[in-house]
Amino acid sequence: MFDIQEIRSQFSILDREVNGKPLVYLDNAATSQKPNSVLEVCHAYYTELNANVHRGIHTLSQLATEEMELSRRKIQKFINAEHDFEVIFTKGTTEGLNLIAYILTQKLKKDDEIIISYLEHHSNIVPWQMLCERTGAKLRVIPIDENGVLQLDQFDQFLSDKTKVVSVNQVSNALGIVNPIEEIIAKTRKNTDAYIVIDGAQSAPHFTIDVQKLDCDFFVFSGHKMYAPMGTGILYGKREILEALPPFHGGGEMIATCSFEGTTYAGLPFKYEAGTPNVGGNIALGAAVDFMNRVGHENIQNHENALLEYAQRQLLEIEGLKVYGEKAKRTGVVSFNLEGVGIASDVGMILDKMGIAVRTGHHCTQPIMNFFNIAGTVRASFAVYNTFEEIDRLVEGVKKAQRMLS
Repeated sequence: MFDIQEIRSQFSILDREVNGKPLVYLDNAATSQKPNSVLEVCHAYYTELNANVHRGIHTLSQLATEEMELSRRKIQKFINAEHDFEVIFTKGTTEGLNLIAYILTQKLKKDDEIIISYLEHHSNIVPWQMLCERTGAKLRVIPIDENGVLQLDQFDQFLSDKTKVVSVNQVSNALGIVNPIEEIIAKTRKNTDAYIVIDGAQSAPHFTIDVQKLDCDFFVFSGHKMYAPMGTGILYGKREILEALPPFHGGGEMIATCSFEGTTYAGLPFKYEAGTPNVGGNIALGAAVDFMNRVGHENIQNHENALLEYAQRQLLEIEGLKVYGEKAKRTGVVSFNLEGVGIASDVGMILDKMGIAVRTGHHCTQPIMNFFNIAGTVRASFAVYNTFEEIDRLVEGVKKAQRMLS
């Protein structure tokens, strides 16, 4: 049974007040709150296990290693990777995308092409621009229509033997639009041998992920958007690709042998995990997966979709309110502006005074905002602990902001 009050009881922060009002937290696309079970795992690591991993013969080191590797296996199952060593711990999606762009440097040359989309977060734009600067490759961008939907007929025209990388997000962080990545992957496989990279930062918290079924080469996501601590994330890569490509960082843990004459590298996953990892955070990421499994992925998706449908319906009853991507398939996000209100942040500040946390601005997606000829939007984003009553408070808050600012 899906019991929203029981779920909310697991998040102590939801009991607090902001500006004298009960907190309504609707900024989950930026970061989600953490259940007590995840926080308890963090606390237990630092009070009971604190030790470095993979390097010590003593008991605490061995126990910490076992717990972190157990977390890796949980994440392997969470995304249905074939091998646990295809799961690389990172600091988050941004580091994962930068890692991929760096290790692919030797695979690109002048006039090769990288395809991304108009719906990308800056983290899935800038690393590829930097790769183009290093190699002389060119960036191609799949355009969107007035609904924010990718124009795949243009993508078809981009694909050629020059295409070496296709990197797109599964869900837009700014608009919540769900991209047809299955179709994009199929088209890419049919026409090229390009590497396929999927940014799953906004999909992993909401969807069941199956990297083998998707047949992508890389899949990256952040822990902090799916109930885990900040500074945690995952890069999945196919075994044969990760083994063939060079490491990203050099240092401890990622070596097999090291001398002044030369160094050989460790096998997967350690080849890409140089230095002391965020052990407590990585273990807690496994606990976040446990939490999502207990709630049930279908329950999470159904509840969040119902919240989105209700929020959009209620907000669109406000005269002069525009929802961006209204007619597109979306999840987890409603992004909007009020006619006659020039600055989205003004709306956000009024909502904050009412205890309602939303995100305003360009959401690190300036090309999307430029396409719609706006500076930014008000973005409300949902998680499994949000309620319909909270959406009612959001709608009343937006109405008040409209009265005050118009």
